Amino acid sequence: MTAAENVCYTLINVPMDSEPPSEISLKNDLKGDVKLKTEALKKVIIMILNGEKLPGLLMTIIRFVLPLQDHTIKKLLLVFWEIVPKTTPDGRLLQEMILVCDAYRKDLQHPNEFIRGSTLRFLCKLKEAELLEPLMPAIRACLEHRHSYVRRNAVLAIYTIYRNFEHLIPDAPELIHDFLVNEKDASCKRNAFMMLIHADQDRALDYLSTCIDQVQTFGDILQLVIVELIYKVCHANPSERARFIRCIYNLLQSSSPAVKYEAAGTLVTLSSAPTAIKAAAQCYIDLIIKESDNNVKLIVLDRLIELKEHPSHERVLQDLVMDILRVLSTPDLEVRKKTLQLALDLVSSRNVEELVIVLKKEVIKTNNVTEHEDTDKYRQLLVRTLHSCSVRFPDMAANVIPVLMEFLSDNNEAAAADVLEFVREVIQRFDNLRPLIVEKMLEVFHAIKSVKIYRGALWILGEYCSTKEDIQSVMTEVRRSLGEIPIVESEIKKEAGELKPEEEVSVGPAQKLVTEMGTYATQSALSSSRPAKKEEDRPPLRGFLLDGDFFVAASLATTLTKIALRYVSLVQEKKKQNSFIAEAMLLMATILHLGKSSLPKKPITDDDVDRISLCLKVLSECSPLMNDIFNKECRQSLSHMLSAKLEEEKLSQKKESEKRNVTVQPDDPISFMQLTAKNEMSSKEDQFQLSLLAAMGNTQRKEAADPLASKLNKVVTQLTGFSDPVYAEAYVHVNQYDIVLDVLVVNQTSDTLQNCTLELATLGDLKLVEKPSPLTLAPHDFANIKANVKVASTENGIIFGNIVYDVSGAASDRNCVVLSDIHIDIMDYIQPASCTDAEFRQMWAEFEWENKVTVNTNIVDLNEYLQHILKSTNMKCLTPEKALSGYCGFMAANLYARSIFGEDALANVSIEKPIHLGPEAPVTGHIRIRAKSQGMALSLGDKINLSQKKTSL
Repeated sequence: MTAAENVCYTLINVPMDSEPPSEISLKNDLKGDVKLKTEALKKVIIMILNGEKLPGLLMTIIRFVLPLQDHTIKKLLLVFWEIVPKTTPDGRLLQEMILVCDAYRKDLQHPNEFIRGSTLRFLCKLKEAELLEPLMPAIRACLEHRHSYVRRNAVLAIYTIYRNFEHLIPDAPELIHDFLVNEKDASCKRNAFMMLIHADQDRALDYLSTCIDQVQTFGDILQLVIVELIYKVCHANPSERARFIRCIYNLLQSSSPAVKYEAAGTLVTLSSAPTAIKAAAQCYIDLIIKESDNNVKLIVLDRLIELKEHPSHERVLQDLVMDILRVLSTPDLEVRKKTLQLALDLVSSRNVEELVIVLKKEVIKTNNVTEHEDTDKYRQLLVRTLHSCSVRFPDMAANVIPVLMEFLSDNNEAAAADVLEFVREVIQRFDNLRPLIVEKMLEVFHAIKSVKIYRGALWILGEYCSTKEDIQSVMTEVRRSLGEIPIVESEIKKEAGELKPEEEVSVGPAQKLVTEMGTYATQSALSSSRPAKKEEDRPPLRGFLLDGDFFVAASLATTLTKIALRYVSLVQEKKKQNSFIAEAMLLMATILHLGKSSLPKKPITDDDVDRISLCLKVLSECSPLMNDIFNKECRQSLSHMLSAKLEEEKLSQKKESEKRNVTVQPDDPISFMQLTAKNEMSSKEDQFQLSLLAAMGNTQRKEAADPLASKLNKVVTQLTGFSDPVYAEAYVHVNQYDIVLDVLVVNQTSDTLQNCTLELATLGDLKLVEKPSPLTLAPHDFANIKANVKVASTENGIIFGNIVYDVSGAASDRNCVVLSDIHIDIMDYIQPASCTDAEFRQMWAEFEWENKVTVNTNIVDLNEYLQHILKSTNMKCLTPEKALSGYCGFMAANLYARSIFGEDALANVSIEKPIHLGPEAPVTGHIRIRAKSQGMALSLGDKINLSQKKTSL
């Protein structure tokens, strides 16, 4: 849409009749009062934009409208003169335009600065040199006007005229340079300097050289332009870097965040010296801390992460880890997450101790704080970061464990589970820390509130208690947590009221109640809070069992079996051995009795009964084989799992480091800066050009430097048939939240099509931003129409519509051509992502929308089918490769992806190879998809259904 059309749609708001007004009626209106003239001029502009030719009105407008001083009319006239044809069919300027030129010469000398400035802006759009030539003296004179609005628009007008018609003002660079030296207003200086950059770069550099020491005192808009100039000059001629790099250093201290950001980015591209990288990184960190907008923080954090990716810069950033951790003061979880990940990537043996101290302080700050809804998630992130630090630097584990063990009793089960996972890994890998961990675990054991954490703590204590004293302590804690036994008898006594004196409920004053009959109702004087008091006094393990959670009982039975067998091997006295085993068996028997009674809210399951019974049998026999299985095989399985996990992490880190390392082939040429010609200097890409391409939706770098070249890589969507009167086809450009439709419309008839309009509508979470403007198509002519669509969420969308037009001279109604539907693919918005197993299970339980897809494919190999699904859906497989290796006839894998809108998509693939049907039988099974929104679950299911079968080439 042109500037004129933009103005029209905002300024002109006049309803047009079904039949456009005639020239005679328009002439009469243009001769009327100001209101009639305004409405008539609006109608004339709309008719010209729709393709009408109104040559007879030109002189009427010059005589009756042009001399008026009304500001609205002057605005409309500027639009009118921009769009009206100014030449005859043979290309000569219309005689009437001389009068128009004289009128605008007067406007350029008008006492009102708004009229002068808007006229100068209008002159930037004129393409006729004959019209501009008489106005040059007046334009030059505007450079000396008292008001800055006029002066800065005069600079723009001179720049545009110099660029299009250099012969009209050949001394423009010299004129603007002199203007720049004497100018005081920041916006005028910015426009003038911008012109010199593009028109005469040497003069711009000369001016910059004279005032390079005063750059810090300039306004931010001028400083930004200076940064751009220095970047372009140094990019084209690297030998100039030493001359201007000090200026960039000075601009890092600018008061404007935008200038600091651009200066830091420019400094990194101009110099790879450690001092330059450190100064730029420090500037980025200051920006993150001082800026309040979280989007700005995330953008600048990304720049820091890009710096870290460069191998030579990583060492410099390692010295700034403590400064980077200052960003943790930001309450936004996403910012904190990126900051912790960056700090973890930069941690080394030199700074790990300081990092751990800061993280420990942050963990302590989050304790018992419920000010922010993300506090629990932040604590979880801190625990994971400390976990990673302790695994990579074992010396730090002893400092971290005492702080983290306190969180096992935390109400947030997710953070406590992360601590438990960390403790399990540390106690297995580092033998010297086992006494400390067992001691801390016994201290907090009674305070654990979550049954899942309690179960894990029981397993750790049962597996790693190796001394007689520790085993006795574990048994003491279990008895303390279980309460009085036998459980069933003690609970029945409590229910019957046979309580000890200190446990009896208090007697309170009776409340008098009146019945419907008007008599007093009797009420017990006993306090009604007895059950609540009983619940409060109930020990934790006893409470879990009475709530019906007997899975913890099965875990307890295993723990008791392990410590009993270990106690037997440590203590030689038969009496003590039998006593300990009998106590363990008594605890198991009383739990079995409780499970079979009617006291728990849910009865014990058969699996838990079998497990506890097996443990009773093992303790009654005490065979060496069972001793090996319980006390050796379990630990070996954990060791194998942790080794596989560590190996996988090392492999992923190795891949990342290989990506970052710059590999140089033996026959690659070596470039010496001193010996390189100026035009061959610097193979680096122009960052300003790259940012422009990114804004235009062209993410390809060197391969598609020309934005138009990317069209060749896209598939054109045909919207109408070849035999339709109007043929249309569209390129669909998807750029994150925006979809741009570039529609080619071809008039295949011998008639002129007027008011040819592309009418679009959307289905799904798509929204049409603006309605495409109507146009006029000559016979066999064509035009391009662009339409913008906003995307609000991740789901398949459909764009549909039609093209309507009028045939010139026809009396019939408007004609209509229906367009084919354009389907927007969900894959443009889905990206592979990672999450932990615990997060996956939590999301799987929380998400309410599920879509079950039956496998219907021609692929015969399980692994090949899984890879095909991963490629088709942009999802990432969370199941480790080792778990999927080998062949057993069936496969189960978890997949995960995130959309650019932050929506999660989960999938579980359960497939098998029906061997009884032969080796060529295709894979069968199901894929279950879960998502938070219905649209995403359905769209992903549709995508899988469409792409299940492998197409043969």
